[in-house]
Amino acid sequence: MATNNRAASRQKRHLRVRKKIFGTPECPRLSVFRSISEIYAQVIDDVDGNTLASASSIDAELRTQLAGMKKSEQANLVGKTVAERAKAKGIETVVFDRGGFRYMGRVKALADGARDGGLKF
Repeated sequence: MATNNRAASRQKRHLRVRKKIFGTPECPRLSVFRSISEIYAQVIDDVDGNTLASASSIDAELRTQLAGMKKSEQANLVGKTVAERAKAKGIETVVFDRGGFRYMGRVKALADGARDGGLKF
């Protein structure tokens, strides 16, 4: 890898984290992706390669609630929503995959929202 830009560095960190984290049907992986303007969360079963639940700041049903909120508040609401959807499918515990991002700001807000929503990790 000749160029070492921010995206490539994050990719390397994500691969390093993913060596240790693996989602099973009993304890799936809560994966977070943060772009400059949006945030996305998925609950993934890595054995079958299926997404069990997801939420993001671009969801049609969340769009009206997110209007006028700060990005960290939006992330908290996305975390609560993904926790609700996961609990509706019978998922109680997950492993948290921060996706190579530092555990601060919006990533931490999403994790706190998911914990408030009832997920354990």
